[in-house]
Amino acid sequence: MTQHRIVKTDAEWRAQLTDMEFAVLREAATERPWTGELIDEKRDGVFRCRACGAQLFSSGTKFDSHCGWPSFYDADPEAVTLHEDLTHGMVRTEVRCAACDSHLGHVFPDAPQTPTGDRFCINSVSLTFDQAGESA
Repeated sequence: MTQHRIVKTDAEWRAQLTDMEFAVLREAATERPWTGELIDEKRDGVFRCRACGAQLFSSGTKFDSHCGWPSFYDADPEAVTLHEDLTHGMVRTEVRCAACDSHLGHVFPDAPQTPTGDRFCINSVSLTFDQAGESA
């Protein structure tokens, strides 16, 4: 299934997002660890892209990795795209929203305690949370 791509100008994104949201989602910045509002979110529900609302992660895949950002061991492969990131003198895998191409964070193969072995380390500011059973 091909997802509808959301394309906006920087001016349109700036009008929709706060300065911090724009820096992370559109310029691939990283929020400071332990500052995000969703780090300790434990309710049942779904995590969505803050920029476009696309569903990205289920609360059932969230785990405490003690890294300072919300962590998930799996994502819908149609919801995210993965890209090689060579910035900051490292080789990492960047995670982006498949619908709007917003930067979400990175994925690392360093979570052997999870079913996939992966840790999607995601900026809290790049997500919203919808609790199960609440109408949108």
